[in-house]
Amino acid sequence: MNKEKAEKILQVLRKTFKMPKWITSKKDPFETLIVTIISQNTADRNTARAFQNLSRRFKIKPEVLAEAETVEIENCLRVAGLYRNKARIIKKVSKIILKKFGGTLKPILSLPLDEARKKILSFPGVGPKTADVILLFCAQKPTIPVDTHVNRVSKRLGLAPKDGDYEAVRKSLQALYDSKDYLAVHILFIILGRKYCKAGRPYCDSCPVRKFCSSRNYFRKVFQQP
Repeated sequence: MNKEKAEKILQVLRKTFKMPKWITSKKDPFETLIVTIISQNTADRNTARAFQNLSRRFKIKPEVLAEAETVEIENCLRVAGLYRNKARIIKKVSKIILKKFGGTLKPILSLPLDEARKKILSFPGVGPKTADVILLFCAQKPTIPVDTHVNRVSKRLGLAPKDGDYEAVRKSLQALYDSKDYLAVHILFIILGRKYCKAGRPYCDSCPVRKFCSSRNYFRKVFQQP
């Protein structure tokens, strides 16, 4: 992969999009974990609504959610997809954090990246994206979470293997960018995916990084764009 091309793409995205203000705010690791669990296979708007419902009903603390009735958690999460499964996961994870780690994720986040990632991935219902979100946003660990937007954008731009799995995409991006830029890559690729590089019909003709895109000619033919 071309590091020079990757850097030019990032430069354009930095000039085109503003980083959200919430990026600079301090993130509570446990709240971030719960939000990310809720967000799985769920639109951002419904994720926000479900978390708001949950935080109105309960304090978002391991000791509280570990003792909450599963059905009550379910009722809060109904607006989100797979709410029954997510309610069970939230309760189980809360119990584990309470019993094994004293009710806080700090001991885990203080570990080296690979060890911390392994610990978080051992939680039921927690996959690599959830682990990497917590590690990047709450502990400033050098990792790039790969959500559906990051995955799609990376492959279309030719920055990751087209048939690559989660780890292949993550490692490809991390090899192309400096660790100080991992947060920007994650956020700006998501914004690009939402605004231009859409899953269905991408807006190639107005995309700010179209001249660097390996897939532009393909989509121009498919959708007969000029």
